[in-house]
Amino acid sequence: MAAKPSERLAELGYSLPEVVRPLAAYLPAKRVGELVYTAGQLPVRDGALLATGKVGAAVSPGDAAELARICALNALAAVDSIVGIDQIVQVVKVVGFVASAPGFNGQPGVVNGASELLGEIFGEAGAHARSAVGVSELPLDAPVEVELIVEVR
Repeated sequence: MAAKPSERLAELGYSLPEVVRPLAAYLPAKRVGELVYTAGQLPVRDGALLATGKVGAAVSPGDAAELARICALNALAAVDSIVGIDQIVQVVKVVGFVASAPGFNGQPGVVNGASELLGEIFGEAGAHARSAVGVSELPLDAPVEVELIVEVR
């Protein structure tokens, strides 16, 4: 029998953080039927934004990919707060936004940080559709933002 997502997280050395408080008038996650949609999650840990600036200038693509992993963990925490991470049947879609310096076009590699983490946690059920979008600005000058859509029991 495959390990539960919560067990797999622990095996990988991760734990879910506290749900990041919304910056404005929205919910961190919302369930609609068998889907949970998360708000865009920034690379916040213990209430602090871990980096600022544009990827390809102030933030390296490798560092941004690690930040995308943190965003994905924050999104999973938002899902967990509604239904519990072990109720996730599959990851349906990931949308990653990358604050990009002029000429930077490595957004897919950055968002791979989130995608690869989801694959490590959920295996085949972590395979998902995805968008990796370069933008000029993100809230609080964050370098990356990730949102998820997951199917739940």
